[in-house]
Amino acid sequence: MLKFTPIAIDTNVLLDLAAGEELVIDCLATISKRISNSGIIVLPTVILELRKIVKSGGTTEKRFATKALVSMLDPWGFRPVNCIPAGRGIVEQIARKIRSKGLIPEEEIHDSFIVAEAALYGVTILISNDGHIKNIDQQMLKIELDSSDVDCPLIASTWKIARQFFQ
Repeated sequence: MLKFTPIAIDTNVLLDLAAGEELVIDCLATISKRISNSGIIVLPTVILELRKIVKSGGTTEKRFATKALVSMLDPWGFRPVNCIPAGRGIVEQIARKIRSKGLIPEEEIHDSFIVAEAALYGVTILISNDGHIKNIDQQMLKIELDSSDVDCPLIASTWKIARQFFQ
């Protein structure tokens, strides 16, 4: 039996997929083709962000967030994650550490939660088009996550996956 390889996607990627952005579609097709045992997961903070957009976003944003929430399981086949095995306190602790080291700005709490959740869940790749996440210093992040005894996901943008790894 093949081991499941979890790949997480950020809120912005889900919104772009709901909008029909071709680059996101190409990115997901590339992953499906290159990593046969992969599965796309949606982390708790991403679900929270989508729910907040549905409640208070602009009309277009609400439409895409609603579509992302409704389509997540069917037809997209993504796996929403309701909780991280280690608990919320450890997520907050790791997220705070990431921000305190300047890897993500202090005010970008949700971004730091997404990275921490991905690490705690054992995500192999975290796909994000958010500059605070995709441009993070991967080496420094690895050092910080190693000190918390969690694996460091590879962080990549949809463009990087679709264009640099596409065959």
